[in-house]
Amino acid sequence: MQSTEKIPDLRFRIEKMQALALLGLMILGALFIFSATLAHENNEVPWYRERFFMQIIWYVTGLALAFALCLVDYHALSRWAVPIYWATILSLVAVFFFGVTLYGARRWFDFGLFKLQPSEFAKLAFILLLGNFLSRPADELRQPRNFFKAMGLMLLPFALILKEPDLGSAIVFLPTGLMMMYTAGVPVKYLRRLLIGAGLVVALFIVDILYAPPNWQFKLEDYQRRRLWVYFGRDYTTGLATEAEREKARLQQRNDSYNVRQALISVGSGGLFGKGWCRGTQNALGFLPRAVAHNDFIFSVIAEEKGFMGSVVVLALYSVVLFTGIRIAGQTRDRLGRLLAVGVVTLWFSHIFINIGMNIRIMPVTGVPLPLLSYGGSSVLGSLIAAGILQNVYIHRRSF
Repeated sequence: MQSTEKIPDLRFRIEKMQALALLGLMILGALFIFSATLAHENNEVPWYRERFFMQIIWYVTGLALAFALCLVDYHALSRWAVPIYWATILSLVAVFFFGVTLYGARRWFDFGLFKLQPSEFAKLAFILLLGNFLSRPADELRQPRNFFKAMGLMLLPFALILKEPDLGSAIVFLPTGLMMMYTAGVPVKYLRRLLIGAGLVVALFIVDILYAPPNWQFKLEDYQRRRLWVYFGRDYTTGLATEAEREKARLQQRNDSYNVRQALISVGSGGLFGKGWCRGTQNALGFLPRAVAHNDFIFSVIAEEKGFMGSVVVLALYSVVLFTGIRIAGQTRDRLGRLLAVGVVTLWFSHIFINIGMNIRIMPVTGVPLPLLSYGGSSVLGSLIAAGILQNVYIHRRSF
């Protein structure tokens, strides 16, 4: 019997408004990565060209992967959820042995021409497997053992990524997993107890960070602890006996808060319409450091050069992406598609909120990239694969 299955005509079935918003974000990303790195060119390496063209390559590669994902029904894709998940778990373990250490963390595999960060793909594998696991009948979700299994699927990559250490990437697993469980219909009493317990742990953690003596403190890398001290406004000189120690602590505090202060100055100095593309003085004069301007603090570059209106455009594009994602989740007929859409939207929202929050100092600096705007191959590929999953759900939403 001849198969009647056809390859979907993607020209007319994709969510066009979301696709246009993603395209707009990629155009902005390329333009402002060029601007953020232009001032740091030297006579030997045209650094801005390298970063700009590499980002374009990542965009093209990510779009190709997203397109390929749209050709396969997400129900068929979910059948591979278990091996994909465990492959990413193995990669998270392998990075401890074969990864390279940068900025005090071992998070990347170095392949020469590029570096790959497995945690970005672990997020997507987690969404795929948890969506598949939670799409079971509602009465099974009321069983405590299934709730604990779902928690285990979330906490395993969370713990491995936290160990790298990468606090920011680890944190996004929590809201993503909890929102998917809530959408699936996991009993609210389980989630309420979990949130209360998590709240108590967070409160204890904050108290420990700010006030506990060294022997009682949670184990954190020094730079992580100091970032949290900066965010909570802790005085580094507390408990120091000599003036020499206090002066050294004050210098360290100024150094640790430097990036955040410069990012705030960049955002504030842009005014209504900004200083103009490639004319941001905070970046051009090196006040916003070279190592962070094009990735973690790309929003500050945009805010300085295009002002409040440029920031509004960025937020508007992200709003379109998120709200169309929510609409896709609402239009999907089956539980699996709804859960995948909710997982992707929550993951994106977490990244956007944390990154922009740390640029304007309502969140601590954690190194979470801004989707499609921050420089980085793993982040771009992860974001576009996530977009492909969401478009896949939209294309095949009426299949079941």
